[in-house]
Amino acid sequence: MLALWDTTGNEVVRKLASERRNAGGVASGLALNLVVVVDEGRVRQVEDAATIAAASHPCRLLVVTRGPVAGVDGTTAMAKNRLDAEIVVGGRLGPCEAVIMRMHGRLALHSESVVMPLLAPDVPVVTWWHGCPPEHIAYDPLGVVAERRITDIAQCPDPAAALHQRAVDYAPGDTDLSWTRLTPWRSLIAGAFDTASSGALSATVHAAAGDPLGALLRGWIVARMGVPVQLAEVSGPLHGVDFALADGGSLSLHATGDGMALLRKSGSLDQVLPLVERRLGEVLAEELQRLDADQPYAAALSAATGVANLGDRASTRTHIWQDPAWEPVAA
Repeated sequence: MLALWDTTGNEVVRKLASERRNAGGVASGLALNLVVVVDEGRVRQVEDAATIAAASHPCRLLVVTRGPVAGVDGTTAMAKNRLDAEIVVGGRLGPCEAVIMRMHGRLALHSESVVMPLLAPDVPVVTWWHGCPPEHIAYDPLGVVAERRITDIAQCPDPAAALHQRAVDYAPGDTDLSWTRLTPWRSLIAGAFDTASSGALSATVHAAAGDPLGALLRGWIVARMGVPVQLAEVSGPLHGVDFALADGGSLSLHATGDGMALLRKSGSLDQVLPLVERRLGEVLAEELQRLDADQPYAAALSAATGVANLGDRASTRTHIWQDPAWEPVAA
């Protein structure tokens, strides 16, 4: 690991090239650029997740933390423009080369000026906000340059409102880790209907009122099956789903709380199936498997929020400049 304090973007580029030459084959074969926007206190979480994901997707990891910037209300003192960086090639991060950049002062408003020269050429760019994302991704130039954009609305103060905003702001290439965490549920439900006696007539999702997983599961069922879906409010995370079948039978899948789920179908013996909660790095690794637009996510998000025609939007964005010294930053 090489630490650079109060450095410049040009120096970071030069030192990264030097570290790659020294590492030799360790730094070859990159599959993508992973740009992560994160608070300082969560940098270690990002490193741990990227280490797991890099085992399947060797990447150049560019982590950006932004210090507070003086705003129009004068509550934040003007900090000196400064860039601190750490460069890690191989080592503790496995098949991954990383630059962790801590930006202070108004440099934090122009993070793309440091990040862009560090992007590995000829491979896709994925931007991940490990925290509450911007209201509009176009506010963040690090989102505009990416082909794929990953958010995590479960970390927002109001996940239900954040889910709706993700639909309002959606462009093909967007996705959310709440959707990725639904993969085990969707797989078990799809497998159960492979051997069901008939199709669904209606469904009931058991989840908390503001749970994004419950909302997206409801949207997915509506989009895929075209049946009405009710929400039965329960405390805690997504608990399960019940289906009424067209032939009068029933099918249900409910979590048992021990990493397993109980599947019940009319005319069949009960089955206990794995429903393991995955680590952040495993969820991230799944999301990095695809770099095209996630049409099933768009359909589920549209059905969950009532915002129509998400898949018809343009996949590119134009950066919308916001300066906190001129106007308050949108929440």
